[in-house]
Amino acid sequence: MPIYNAPLKDMDFILNDVFKADEFWQANENLAHLDVATANAILEEMAKFSKNVILDLNRSADESGGAQFNLGEVKTPEGFKEAFNQFAQGGWVGLGAPEEWGGQGMPKMLTVLADEMIWSTNPSFMLYPLLTVGAGMAINDRASQEQKETYLPKFYTGEWSGTMCLTEPHSGTDLGIIKTKAEPNDDGSYNITGTKIFITSGEHDLCENIIHLVLAKTPNAPAGSRGISLFIVPKFLVNADGTLGERNAVAAGSIEHKMGIKGSATCVMNFDGAKGYMVGNENEGLAGMFVMMNYERLSMGIQGIGASEYAYQNAAQYATDRLQGRAATGVQSPEKPADSILVHGDVRRMLLNVRANNEASRAFAVYVGQQLDITKYSTDAEAVRKANDRVALLTPIAKAYLTDTALQATLEAQMCFGGHGYIREWGMEQCIRDLRIAQIYEGTNGVQAIDLIGRKTTKCSGAFVAEYMAEIREFSNNMPDSKVKQAALNVCEKVEALTQFVVEQSKLNPNFSNAVAVDYLHVVGLLSFVYMYARIHEAARVKAEPFYQHKLVLADYYVAKVLPDLAARAERIYAGADLIMQLPQDYFTAQA
Repeated sequence: MPIYNAPLKDMDFILNDVFKADEFWQANENLAHLDVATANAILEEMAKFSKNVILDLNRSADESGGAQFNLGEVKTPEGFKEAFNQFAQGGWVGLGAPEEWGGQGMPKMLTVLADEMIWSTNPSFMLYPLLTVGAGMAINDRASQEQKETYLPKFYTGEWSGTMCLTEPHSGTDLGIIKTKAEPNDDGSYNITGTKIFITSGEHDLCENIIHLVLAKTPNAPAGSRGISLFIVPKFLVNADGTLGERNAVAAGSIEHKMGIKGSATCVMNFDGAKGYMVGNENEGLAGMFVMMNYERLSMGIQGIGASEYAYQNAAQYATDRLQGRAATGVQSPEKPADSILVHGDVRRMLLNVRANNEASRAFAVYVGQQLDITKYSTDAEAVRKANDRVALLTPIAKAYLTDTALQATLEAQMCFGGHGYIREWGMEQCIRDLRIAQIYEGTNGVQAIDLIGRKTTKCSGAFVAEYMAEIREFSNNMPDSKVKQAALNVCEKVEALTQFVVEQSKLNPNFSNAVAVDYLHVVGLLSFVYMYARIHEAARVKAEPFYQHKLVLADYYVAKVLPDLAARAERIYAGADLIMQLPQDYFTAQA
């Protein structure tokens, strides 16, 4: 049976030793109400909920076939509704939401850790409140006061939920070619007509109303993405007094039969002249939806951390218990027919790779969370500017690099089980199936890489990366001499030269950026992780307890055994795009 224990001590170390959260909160008048004791209490309560309420539902939902569809209605797996009610009543939906609308106003650097625990124990469950929180952010950022008052309080009590309706059968990443139409009515509303696919939580039985955020085009909208508007389309229309009225003309046509996250209902949604209400200005809908999308992208990275942590805990326990083979050194005994597989170097290598990924990923998520908190709560205009630039640069890293490395980590954890890793009751094959989607939805990781190398690097001639590396250099130069310090400074030199090369080649060859984007994203990801290990090293080196000394060992392991991947990625970038782009299209379909 799979196990999970929330890594609260590791979380406390990252939050308070590495990023000195209490000092950060107390220095900001908008966050000074929060202290370490309160933060720890929140994380401890989430640890109980994730382990005691939703962990066992993860496997049972998968085994039962997940969400079930019947005549337009969706029934969530057994136990989900009761768990969701408990989740909502505990105030978890609005943990990071504005207090003005019934949320608790907790900072992002805390909520990423609470979210990690849910992702570890039940990613299908997590997707239901996740979309609600994202929809609430978009409404709070773009909607009218009346719309906020109507929808946001209900979101954060868990009475209503939200969705994000972008993709259509012919239109995925290229949203400029969507066909969903919005015809204006005399009362200021619109009739929304079209079909959206891959809609997470589009239909379910967890709450009384579902509020769809829908991208559509008005009759005279400009072509392409400049002509997209954003609309609120409720499942049940809302009366003037806030009560629910008649059923709107929107319904699920089916749910997808998926590789993983089966407990999450992924719906085809049909809008048949459904009444909708514009959010923000006409033809500015994509910008409004990006508020939600960027939140979800960081959340996908946290999904990766959660899966990798779950995988590590189970693999480490199995490796401790499993007797197989003999240590290369040691005395053999008739009373001891075999040794724990932890004596074998290859098993240790795999476990160290997984653990090294978890430590750096968690630190990186909290770091990005802190940058988001600066953008939201700081009164220092220059600090806000820098943080906004940093968030822009690192959002594709958070989404893509954290999920790429997490999938590799979970595969290595599975390998520790040998044949048992392929068997369902050990939980590893479900973990991998559930995680695989994180590299795909909210913009595939290739799309994230193109965003990073294009809009976030070449478009600004590398300014975002340069400013980020200036921070890394400043921090590293103030460290005492160590392998980690030297590695961080060396990597900055390499990435600086590589970024200059990328900017120059992108001007000369229009195909260059797209062809090397994934390798460049991994380079910046490795830069980010060695920076996290510099910060971890600096926080741990002054403490003698084994817990902290283990952090130093892991930092040295990362530098010696994982960071060398950067050299291979750089060589692939320097090799250019010609070997990829010179081939004719029929090369890929021609028979040998």
